[in-house]
Amino acid sequence: MSYLEGLNDRQKEAVLHTEGPLLIVAGAGAGKTTTITRRIAHLLAVGAPPASILAVTFTNKAAGEMRSRIAALIGRPLPHAAYGTGGPLVTTFHSLGVRLLREFSNEARIPAGFSIWDRDDSMRAIKRLLVARGLEKQYPPRQVLARISREKGEGVEAEALRDGAVSPYERAIGDVWTAYEKAKTAEAALDFDDLLAQTLNLLTRDSAVLERLQERYRFLTIDEYQDTNRIQYEIARLLTGKRNNICAVGDVDQCIYTWRSATIENLLSFERTFPGTKVVLLEQNYRSTQTILTAANAVIEKNRNRVPKRLVTDNPTGEAISLFAGDTERDEATFVARTARSLIASGTPASEIAVLFRENFQSRALEEACIAANIPYRVLGTRFFERAEVKDVLAYIKAARNPSNIHDFTRAVAVPSRGIGKTTLDKVLAGHEASLPAAARTKLEKFRSQLSTMAHAIATQKASDALRFVVAQSGIEKMLSESPDDEGRLGNVSELISHASRYDTLPAPQGIDLLLEDAALMSEQDSLAAPDAQRKPTIALMTVHAAKGLEFDVVFVTGLEHGLFPSIRKDDGDRDPEEERRLFYVALTRARKNLFLTLAGSRLKYGSREHTYPSEFLTDIDQRLLSYADVESSYEPIISL
Repeated sequence: MSYLEGLNDRQKEAVLHTEGPLLIVAGAGAGKTTTITRRIAHLLAVGAPPASILAVTFTNKAAGEMRSRIAALIGRPLPHAAYGTGGPLVTTFHSLGVRLLREFSNEARIPAGFSIWDRDDSMRAIKRLLVARGLEKQYPPRQVLARISREKGEGVEAEALRDGAVSPYERAIGDVWTAYEKAKTAEAALDFDDLLAQTLNLLTRDSAVLERLQERYRFLTIDEYQDTNRIQYEIARLLTGKRNNICAVGDVDQCIYTWRSATIENLLSFERTFPGTKVVLLEQNYRSTQTILTAANAVIEKNRNRVPKRLVTDNPTGEAISLFAGDTERDEATFVARTARSLIASGTPASEIAVLFRENFQSRALEEACIAANIPYRVLGTRFFERAEVKDVLAYIKAARNPSNIHDFTRAVAVPSRGIGKTTLDKVLAGHEASLPAAARTKLEKFRSQLSTMAHAIATQKASDALRFVVAQSGIEKMLSESPDDEGRLGNVSELISHASRYDTLPAPQGIDLLLEDAALMSEQDSLAAPDAQRKPTIALMTVHAAKGLEFDVVFVTGLEHGLFPSIRKDDGDRDPEEERRLFYVALTRARKNLFLTLAGSRLKYGSREHTYPSEFLTDIDQRLLSYADVESSYEPIISL
């Protein structure tokens, strides 16, 4: 059994457990992906039918990594979540939802060809509805969408919130949400949250479908179980059925998404939910130096609501953790940039350096310092599929595939300009197209004819050829090629066509549909591997949340000031008070070799300068693990621990 080679005793114990519920509590860097993939290889080795194995995680990146590792172990590729058959099936919760809702569309009472609204689509719809009600200044669209998403994650429906509202704010949210649902229905679209909520509705409403899926998926693995919300928990519980062959893998200490309705209780109550659970603790860390782990252990042990464990490693002790305190955020950013430049000059690949921050506003000073130091960087979160020119091309495809998709119709018709303005579109959307002047109707007919021609190409050609046709037929290629300033944007469109070639093995139009699905379901972590026209090594700037699941040789954790990290906000509400400490623990354990902690004595926040004092987290770390740093001996540390 070669798949057992190199595993420690606890990993082997988890791999060899095949019947009944299993909870793997896997500390940071403890080889959980190795354990999961080897366990699936073992299930296959002892006779489990490949199609009976389902593994679910949270990002495309994580699912892709699992698929490639399992494929290497068993000697053949695994199917994609959307169209593959035969198994094992390794996918995300949202992709699983898409698969099941398309397969059982009649039972789910949903059009099989539904579109998927990404966050940008949802944001535009919410904004439009708020503007129509004169509420856009009173209630920011992002805040409204976040509230709707949280309510959906808890299984609440729009009418229930509206009818049970106890404040004008809740009544407004309920009213906008109800209209938002009608808008999606009119366009045969689902948003991210629908992919889960409608899947749960299907499983609870149709016992025949549930029994069929319970028989199909006899061995269920859920990765990052601490990040599941109520709906994901219910989906997992229902699919498990009476066999109880569920393996949950997670770590309470890395639960950092309660603001997305993730509930730590799902993991803490696992043994009560599934009686007879075998629990395996993975505490052997293969990632970080002992110094980094000693600091991380000291930080997380302050939390009470957790499964007790302590990470250990056979790795070297490693270098001391560097602590820098500058007078301002510019001093801090300068230290980060110059240190990163020195590390790169000494042989550390730029791609192995990450700079983490708690709030997005912190990135500005860091970006300016990187530019001044001539360091190539990427801000994680500016994703390839969110670039305007890429979304323009995808809008054409979605409008061609789904003529009722008003969002993408209105975006596509405006790029390039066709003389079809807002007034014309407003009349079309209001159902008054017949009242338009003849010239305007002619322009609309010509545009719809273009979409029809594109739809035929999409339905008959492989993905990359269809995309190439759309780019040319739409006029986007001509528009971008005529301006030297748009060379980079044209390069991104070319990169999109290259990316589409990955889907050419699927028959038309499945390749294009899968490309659209993957683009809509991309997460922040997935964007690290997203295509980029420039393709040069860069250091990564990102929030700590975006860094979850990633690891780097060198990590800078910035902004370690009270009120910033840990964050203290008036709108935190019922948020778990221990989550900020878990977030800091996640930040520390992203580092393999070198860890830098930085802060500033004052910081410019949203237009005003605030004096700060050090984060309480810094006092949790033994001073003997720390060394003080400065920028080329220009700045003295301003704190003492």
